[in-house]
Amino acid sequence: MKKLILLTLGFFVIFSINAQDKRLKNIEKDLNKILEATNTAGFAVAVVEGDKVIYAQGFGYRDFENKVPVDANTLFAIGSCTKAFTAAVLGKLRADDKLSFNDNPRMYIPELEFYNNDMNNNIIIKDLMRHSTGLPRHDGSWYVFPSHDKDSLISRIKYQEPFTGIRQKWYYNNFMFLVQGVIAERISGKSWEDNIREHFLKPLEMSRTNVSIGEMKSASNASLGYEVKNDSIVKTDYYDIAAMSPAGSINSSVNDMSKWLITWVNNGKYNDKEIIPERYLSEALSSQMVIDAALPDEDLPDMHFANYGYGWALSSYRGNYRVEHGGAINGFRASTAFYPAKKIGIVVLVNTDGSAATGLVRNTIADRLIGGETTNWLQRYTDAQEKAKEAEKSTEDTKETSTVKNTKPSHISLDYSGSYSNKGYGTFKIELVNDSLFTELNKEKAYLNHVHYDTFELISVVENKVDTTEYGEGLKVHFVTNVAGDISDVDIQLEPMLSAIKFDRTPNTIDVETKTLEMYTGEYDIAGTEIKVYIKKEVLYIFVNGQPEYEQIPTAKHKFSFKTLEGYKIEFLESEDGTIGEIKMIQPNGTFVAKRK
Repeated sequence: MKKLILLTLGFFVIFSINAQDKRLKNIEKDLNKILEATNTAGFAVAVVEGDKVIYAQGFGYRDFENKVPVDANTLFAIGSCTKAFTAAVLGKLRADDKLSFNDNPRMYIPELEFYNNDMNNNIIIKDLMRHSTGLPRHDGSWYVFPSHDKDSLISRIKYQEPFTGIRQKWYYNNFMFLVQGVIAERISGKSWEDNIREHFLKPLEMSRTNVSIGEMKSASNASLGYEVKNDSIVKTDYYDIAAMSPAGSINSSVNDMSKWLITWVNNGKYNDKEIIPERYLSEALSSQMVIDAALPDEDLPDMHFANYGYGWALSSYRGNYRVEHGGAINGFRASTAFYPAKKIGIVVLVNTDGSAATGLVRNTIADRLIGGETTNWLQRYTDAQEKAKEAEKSTEDTKETSTVKNTKPSHISLDYSGSYSNKGYGTFKIELVNDSLFTELNKEKAYLNHVHYDTFELISVVENKVDTTEYGEGLKVHFVTNVAGDISDVDIQLEPMLSAIKFDRTPNTIDVETKTLEMYTGEYDIAGTEIKVYIKKEVLYIFVNGQPEYEQIPTAKHKFSFKTLEGYKIEFLESEDGTIGEIKMIQPNGTFVAKRK
């Protein structure tokens, strides 16, 4: 299942009422070229300087099919640009002496547990804000297995493995911004959504901004989301980020986001009223963690360093201190950036997944406003695209596959069916339909295409048809056989920084009437050891002296698996006259047959 050039676009521009700044004269020509070259459905951009909006425009379409243009009030999903809002709520709570950033987050969320005691005892709130917990992203946990219950997602963190020690390395993690949102909820007694509305949206008069996909769907002048497939712009469904909302669920317009930027470039004040505490703002814009070296190159010697504050990434852009954060969610891209020394801010909101327009528009405008040497960012982009195409073409004929040919699965297809679970992620089912295996992850159906041995790949099913163009590029899953010969789990590489994530298998069950279960009841003997089979509350149990009773799960005709023991199962053997005369006991140390007394 994959994530899941060139069209000519109409160039629609909705002009703002502001007189255009002379530094941005004829900027529309450059931005329209970016729209076309990046094959983007539409975007909007706003620029602030000091306490004023000096530019706000829309380009392309918010509804590509019906050619409805974008304007400066069009709503877009801003994705992770939400994070600066969430962290700033904690900044306001700290200003009211409600918490310290050096507190352990478990003080406020007692049920929160991390993978080990070192993390439980030593992670502080500041680590959540600057991505220094030692956890990798584990995004598959919330993206593939979404939940509308924040507490449900919090409970998964205990089972999510770190890849390094606390404060050893910066690594982006959405879950830790969820935790920040829940800390604010526990302290304030209000939902994260209400905290955002109360602390920022209302005082900043961000009247069009909302905090959920439900609100986005019902809003006027809201953009649809798009992606590019086979060089064509196609609509994609909104993604409901659900309980992960503190990490990225805000939807806004560039006109509204300009007010957020004005606040940051004016030391936390909007209309002379403090919105963001000045002490917090100073820390949020200071280096709290090193992302990586980001050394300058020969072409761009004045662009270097990459650090992180609280919900903001920090870097040098043409010798100017730049504060920025990107956002990405299905069908949308965003960039919110400002240059504190210049008191300049730029927000770019895009409605096409994977579009490079965010950075190209931001940098093109920044060069005009900062002055001095400029770069043709669009030319750099198109040159890089051409080089990538040439490199791909040159390696196409020599491309080798890691697939081992002429192999087959170790089991019949039915044996791979079942329910697969991981406590840090979630549960999904694999079902056999007309001799083929299918699953559903986050409401997206996928076909399991055999690769080699017990490795399969997930291929999208679109409008009840398998997307054969994805063959060879789907997410690989590998099934594991236990010592009893059963499929025990499936391994999926959902987290790049760790080994494959293991999902334990529970066989699919079937409904068996009590009358049928009665066929199996009685006493059986194996080498002098008595085995009792009986029914209790319409469930079949077996009991051996000196051991606990074992509940049985029906998996097929006459076949059961032990509910509490992996690799143990039984099969009742039917005689020619239709009666049950024996039980085949299948367990890791061998297979044994018990005869009915």
